[in-house]
Amino acid sequence: MEPEVKQSGVSLSTPIAIVIAGALVAGAVYMGASNSDIVNVPQPQAAAQQSGDLEQMIAISAEDHIRGNPDAPVKIVEYSDTECPFCKRFHTTMQQVMDEYGKEGKVAWVYRHFPLDQLHSKARKESVALECANELGGNDKFWSYADRLYEVTPANDGLDSAELPKIAEFVGLDTAKFNTCLGSTKYDKHIEDEVQNAVATGGNGTPWSIVVTKSGKKYPLSGAQPYASVKQLIELALQEK
Repeated sequence: MEPEVKQSGVSLSTPIAIVIAGALVAGAVYMGASNSDIVNVPQPQAAAQQSGDLEQMIAISAEDHIRGNPDAPVKIVEYSDTECPFCKRFHTTMQQVMDEYGKEGKVAWVYRHFPLDQLHSKARKESVALECANELGGNDKFWSYADRLYEVTPANDGLDSAELPKIAEFVGLDTAKFNTCLGSTKYDKHIEDEVQNAVATGGNGTPWSIVVTKSGKKYPLSGAQPYASVKQLIELALQEK
């Protein structure tokens, strides 16, 4: 039996935009079961009648992991699970997005944690590893570590935890300090806060993304949608003033 996938509503200003966004959301609903890892997660009390509220998204700040121009007119906030095979696929798609739009400063990629413990028992520790990479090497090392992790993991809990310090060494981090950080609990609350925020905004699977325009409008992007669909939504978002 296929799991039910729900989407938050989208409010747009022009009829053509409504048609385009409607098609995108419908596509995400139709393809979500095969393009994302889905779990039954408890929804916030305030959202009992819907799958979530995009406006509950934590505001993007300097505390986030941002790839590209922090002042880009379009930002894609991705809530991701490092052991999700669809997130692995979508990571490559987002790299392509940044190759096309990031170099011109049009799109920024914001990475947040959404480990699905019911499916991937190793993902939460890998989220800690990403935070440790950031602590020891800053934003550049965070992204280098993320790129390498998604490259080498087979997904579905297939990555041996012994590889985590090897990835740290590969990207040029102090492995002794990395292992100390990895064994701590200092980032547990931060990761859990992002998990809860993903759920509050409507995420019930990974990858779960929110596209934010310059004017602050938010569009849902559910699952590992193909590059053409992501590009279409980006072009729509770039039209917002």
